[in-house]
Amino acid sequence: MSTARPWFEYSCGGDEGSACAEVAVHPAAVHVRDSRNPEGPALALPPAAWAAFTARVGR
Repeated sequence: MSTARPWFEYSCGGDEGSACAEVAVHPAAVHVRDSRNPEGPALALPPAAWAAFTARVGR
């Protein structure tokens, strides 16, 4: 079984793209990492928590 995650750019903080978040979505968890440090730590959230977060941020 592969542990590779299909990461995609989720959000950037500025025009230069200096503060970007990348996300990988799986049935059991949503993983979030800093695009400037892809080998660094990633935050894993339950899908319901990610949905609540993005709903709140999108307001």
